[in-house]
Amino acid sequence: MIACFPALLAGAGIRRGAVYGKSDDKAAYPKENPVTPEDLAKTIYLALGVDPNLFLPDREDRPTPIVESGRAITELFG
Repeated sequence: MIACFPALLAGAGIRRGAVYGKSDDKAAYPKENPVTPEDLAKTIYLALGVDPNLFLPDREDRPTPIVESGRAITELFG
């Protein structure tokens, strides 16, 4: 199970005062809408205007995703 970690996002189209997800009564584990670090990365890329599903070439010119998995949390945008 994923443990909770805090994150604060502001600007770049993020809705003011938005709270996403809910933790258990000890704030140790997500109770609703768990978010992974990959979700957070994709959300930040989207907010900065970078396609979160972008592939870039590696040293051997193979397409590599900028973030392997996850999804952008579009519910945070106003």
